[in-house]
This record gives sequence, C-alpha cells and structure tokens, in this order.
Amino acid sequence: MKDIHELIAKDVKENPLMIYMKGSPNMPQCGFSKTVVDIIRHMGYDFRARNVLSNDLLRQGIKEYSDWPTVPQVYVKGEFVGGCDIMIEMFKDGSLEELLDESGVVKVAELQAEDPQ
Repeated sequence: MKDIHELIAKDVKENPLMIYMKGSPNMPQCGFSKTVVDIIRHMGYDFRARNVLSNDLLRQGIKEYSDWPTVPQVYVKGEFVGGCDIMIEMFKDGSLEELLDESGVVKVAELQAEDPQ
C-alpha cells in the first residue's frame, strides 16, 4: 500500500486539481463521478483524473489516504476537499470557485491562450 500512497501523494502534489473517480472524465462509470466532472468542466477549470476502477490497490488506497470511504474524491493543491455532495454544495454557494481561484487553479481558456497552437 505504501507505493500506492506515494503515487497518490505525487498526484495531488503535482496537479493543482486532481480527481479520483470511477471511469475517466470522458467516460465516467458512475453518476457521482460524472457530476463532479460536469461541475469542473462547466466552471472551465483544468484538472487531472485517475480511474480507481483500473486498479484495486488505487481504489482502496485512495480511501485510506483521505480517510474518506467513497469515490469520487477531489483534491485542490494537495488538500482533500470532498466528494460529490460537497462539490455540489460548494458549487451552489460559490465557495468552490473561490477556492479554485484562490488556489491558483488554471482555467482551460487560460492554458489555450498561453499555447494557441
């Protein structure tokens, strides 16, 4: 389990907005994961994700790492923020955008402006 916890620690340290989910952002395999991805995409933020269904050690390891029993799990700047219900509430009350902006999470449009290709 140590190796999986090291991978998770690396993920959340290197990615300002990290989501552990069931499925992938383009093909979520549960409604809660889809909802979290939909919220973040609607807000326009760049994020990275890992599919916990692809690895049993990751699926169990993320729950131990955060001491949170369910997936999806969202991390901002290395800190566990919550799952689907928390994301919905934070989105509705505006605190999610405030947190992401204060944390320096980049919007996709900003990335595209930096690298117009």
